[in-house]
Amino acid sequence: MVSTASYGSWPSPIDAALAASHDGRPEFVGSVGDEVWWTEPRPAEGGRRALVRRRADGTTASVLPEPWNPRSRVIEYGGAPWAGAARGTGGPLVVFVHFPDQRLYAYAPDGPDAPWPLTPVSHTGDGLRWVDPEIHLDRGGSGEVWCVLEEFTGASPTDVRRVIAAVPLDGSAASDRGAVRELTDDRHRFVTGPRLSHDGRRVAWIAWDHPQMSWDGTVAMIAEVTAEGLFTGVRPLVGDLDESVVQVEWDRDGSLLFVSDIGGWWELQRIRPDAVEGAVVPSSRLCSGRGEEFGGPLWKIGLRWFRLLDNGLIAVIHGRGTTRLGVLDPETGELVDAVGPWTAWAETLTVQDTRVIGIAASPHTSYEVVELDTATGHTRTLGSPHQDAVDPAYYPEPQIRTFTGPDGREIHAHVYPPHHPDRTGPDGELPPYAIWVHGGPTGRDPLVLDLEIAYFTSRGIGVAEVNYGGSTGYGRLYRERLRGQWGVVDVEDCAAVALGLAEEGSADRDRLAVRGGSAGGWTAAASLTGTDVYACGAISYPILDLEGWATGETHDFESQYLESLVGPLDEVPERYRERSPINRTDRLTAPFVLLQGLDDPICPPIQCERFLAAIEGRGVPHAYLAFEGESHGFRRAETVIRALEAELSLYAQTFGIDRADVPRLELKK
Repeated sequence: MVSTASYGSWPSPIDAALAASHDGRPEFVGSVGDEVWWTEPRPAEGGRRALVRRRADGTTASVLPEPWNPRSRVIEYGGAPWAGAARGTGGPLVVFVHFPDQRLYAYAPDGPDAPWPLTPVSHTGDGLRWVDPEIHLDRGGSGEVWCVLEEFTGASPTDVRRVIAAVPLDGSAASDRGAVRELTDDRHRFVTGPRLSHDGRRVAWIAWDHPQMSWDGTVAMIAEVTAEGLFTGVRPLVGDLDESVVQVEWDRDGSLLFVSDIGGWWELQRIRPDAVEGAVVPSSRLCSGRGEEFGGPLWKIGLRWFRLLDNGLIAVIHGRGTTRLGVLDPETGELVDAVGPWTAWAETLTVQDTRVIGIAASPHTSYEVVELDTATGHTRTLGSPHQDAVDPAYYPEPQIRTFTGPDGREIHAHVYPPHHPDRTGPDGELPPYAIWVHGGPTGRDPLVLDLEIAYFTSRGIGVAEVNYGGSTGYGRLYRERLRGQWGVVDVEDCAAVALGLAEEGSADRDRLAVRGGSAGGWTAAASLTGTDVYACGAISYPILDLEGWATGETHDFESQYLESLVGPLDEVPERYRERSPINRTDRLTAPFVLLQGLDDPICPPIQCERFLAAIEGRGVPHAYLAFEGESHGFRRAETVIRALEAELSLYAQTFGIDRADVPRLELKK
């Protein structure tokens, strides 16, 4: 029987501990012989990542015991942290980046030895870091690992160089930096890992430079590979300052396939790099005119949106807003999608014969490892299978919505109304809503089951995820709405969704909250200090002071991001000051909770500390929770639990909801 109770007061079996235990998702799937491997989170084990293998007989096992943690810190967001190779004897060989020391290790999981280091320790700045490895074995079973090397040359986060390097598998570089071969120079600030052609004669990679971000302008580089393994004749092939190339792969005929947004959408293209250097080499688009993305933002090194099968077909991840796995016939242009419920495919794929393996989720399932057999069209779950931790009747039912913003512009959002199998709100009462703002800001919210959302909706608090102007998944023009407008368009779009829900009678105008982390934390703080839309806010590891962030208070990768998001600091300094929440605290009246990792190199605690000093004595109810051992984004179960319960307590106190099932958040003024 359905009973009536005030919104926000409903009981729920989805507590913070349950949500925390399902935090994170599998990543970086790959093939090792006839096995499939991937990484997956372990929130209860200090937030480490585990490397998991699925054997040919269908059994799965963790490759690395605690405390091994395959996760890279290159550009701080990392990327592909492992590579594996099948060997004739001794079982597979895996190389991986260990998070605590960022050294590259090798390991034979079927052998008796523990992982052994391949790279040395450097005490300069943040040392040596590695990402996107590829193993190149010789006939004797030895060889090299080709990967990206990030090397700090001084104490500053921007004292850094990046090259493609070769690390010997014999361990000779473990104590000798000189044994690492640099395959490229450091002419470019950023590079991805190299992709070797099938005949071993050519190699390709992606490069870009400040102030461009990888979604602004990148270049696909190619080189010849000598018999000694040297790169010669290095030259750009495609890409430009206003063209974003995000993936390159070689076909067996010597052509290069790549994803570029030169036509306004990230699309798959082919080019034959046989023309003389300097000549104009035409490329052919394999999927143009669809108004869909076949790629995405390169936030991590080694992401893959497409893979070539041996039969000439191409597995692609594509879509507009949501994403699907499809199989493209490059000769006819026919694109056939995999059958299944999945609405979000992670940017990682591998292939085995006619099979394609990826990682996907839906509004009713968490991310799991999924296989498509292109010969039969059948799909099945291979690993990390979704298991309902509670009755699915408590899961929210999302609505894909398009709202209208200033100047009539479209704003995309996923709306999750309050949902409970046994409760409904009283007649005449409207539910509170939290507006969720994703990070990036060049990112987006996927349409997937998220128990953090269910934590609130099952209690009677609605959630609306806003893919504001600047988000990916809707073409380059939509993405570039934020150029020079960060703190304006994102704030306006979130407010338009919040007010739109209130005006249509879906949400209580007086009980609206805003919540975000990282760049979403910026938008949440900018919304609280720039509008009167929200009654309270939850702000996590935010940017609060643009001038500080632009002058040394962040890492190298995003150190010039504000050039496009706000404008050059030396040309528009007043814009930096006017938009920063730290300079608008006199407008702040709404209660808030500020959540921060103390080891965060991207949005450091100093920004929060200055913000709190600026509101000291102003009488604004607030709480500050700082977490030891947490970086950018929370990974430990105990942290996620504390953060969720603090947020719920803030909403309960602000919205006048009686909840005794979470610790009361102490708000001070």
